[in-house]
Amino acid sequence: MIRKLLVILSAVLVLASCGKKQYDVYLFIGQSNMAGRGEVLPEDTVAIPHAFILDGNDEIVPARAPLNLFSTIRKRVGMQKINPAYNFAKIIAGTSGNDMLMVVNARGGSALDQWLKDAPIDTFSAAETDDPELYGKPIPQLYSEAVRRARIAMQHGELKAILWHQGCSDSGYRDVMSYMDKLEDFVADLRSDLGVGEEVPFIAGELPYFFSGSRFFNPMIRTIEEHVPNSAWVSAEGCPGNADSLHFSREGQMILGQRYAEKYLSLSRQ
Repeated sequence: MIRKLLVILSAVLVLASCGKKQYDVYLFIGQSNMAGRGEVLPEDTVAIPHAFILDGNDEIVPARAPLNLFSTIRKRVGMQKINPAYNFAKIIAGTSGNDMLMVVNARGGSALDQWLKDAPIDTFSAAETDDPELYGKPIPQLYSEAVRRARIAMQHGELKAILWHQGCSDSGYRDVMSYMDKLEDFVADLRSDLGVGEEVPFIAGELPYFFSGSRFFNPMIRTIEEHVPNSAWVSAEGCPGNADSLHFSREGQMILGQRYAEKYLSLSRQ
């Protein structure tokens, strides 16, 4: 009798697991070039096959541009456009046999110090940056919010990679000197608090070559593999920009997203 009950229970558990959708989870964080400032075309607003995203209410919805629209720390709606996660998703989604679930939680203008685990809470501010109804209200702590939302997504699948694009706010000569030590601690904290080990890759991107601070920052970020286990960087060489000489254009973002995808695939095959 007991044996029969165990067999029935096992069958029920198998059926339950078969009915539960499993996703490959990806976390995209950083500042404005991860939020995306490239032009959005009408076809970009069509759902990407096999790609889903956690929306602002932490619900799973089809992924379509602009992906950082659902960031809980973003600047105003109109600033959210094409980012590298868009082309990354178009290339990677469904290739493993699982659908993709993205957490895209970037904030323009954010410095690395604001992303650290012990960073103080800031507030939403001026009309030209944040949505008017948020003025003066606390911005969710950037690190804690990334961890919280990633954990929710991980209830539905396995974290496959953390993708990071940040640095324009830390591109001065003195900032660059201390950046890698802070980044090393940041990645270690993220992996620990997400309950993952070094098997989850951390991939960072170079700053735009047309941005003046890149001459200090990019040589430094290229050393990431010497400091952060299972990490890599992607080149921004040849990625075009907008007229502001700060942000990648749509074409630049598409190239960057492809490079993130290619780097992720090369790491996952090792």
